[in-house]
Amino acid sequence: MLEAVLCDMDGTLVDSNALHAEAWSRTFAHFGIVVGFDEALHQIGKGGDQIIPTFVSRESLPRLEKPIKEYRSSLFHREYFNRIKAFPGSRELLLKMRAVGLRIAVASSSEKDDLEKLKEIAGIADLVEKETSSDDANQSKPEPDIFQAALDRLGVQPAEAIALGDTPWDIEAASKAGVPTIAVTSGGWTEEELLQAGAIEVYKDVHEISEMFTKSRLNRREVAA
Repeated sequence: MLEAVLCDMDGTLVDSNALHAEAWSRTFAHFGIVVGFDEALHQIGKGGDQIIPTFVSRESLPRLEKPIKEYRSSLFHREYFNRIKAFPGSRELLLKMRAVGLRIAVASSSEKDDLEKLKEIAGIADLVEKETSSDDANQSKPEPDIFQAALDRLGVQPAEAIALGDTPWDIEAASKAGVPTIAVTSGGWTEEELLQAGAIEVYKDVHEISEMFTKSRLNRREVAA
């Protein structure tokens, strides 16, 4: 029986992936590392612990990892965070989930303090029962730690949950935790890419899921093995 939905935040409920990508690209440039916008965009969904080693050599990582994290965080909060907007339909979709008895957890690679603000931006703070952030994980997505923590906090089994995300990293992380994923293309990945990554359904955005809710797997109380 489907009991819970584990929702990603960035690129799924709020329109922030392009902002994150630009901030990462600028950050790497500051340290003399060339990372294009598209390269950065296709890393969004991971946490900094996964993104930085993708572009920084193993030899330089001990010296650069902390300064890069600190620079990016400062830049993003100073120039980008206040530009984040909710995707239309975010609150409406979660209201429909609650109406059919589903419990909701947010499972995000964002830091805890940022996650609280993002819930307010999305207008969903009163609808979310539990949440997990990068602070709750030894490793961020695509490792399963964040989704596993969400399952544990809700007290549900993987077979009783569905994840909602926008990147292959969400799908991979959820799959490692034993949870199937419904995906949206609003984060910058194509339907084909998300299906190839293992998504069980793909929609344009959360508004489309809300409009098609009665036909969605979210409106069913059983999750196929």
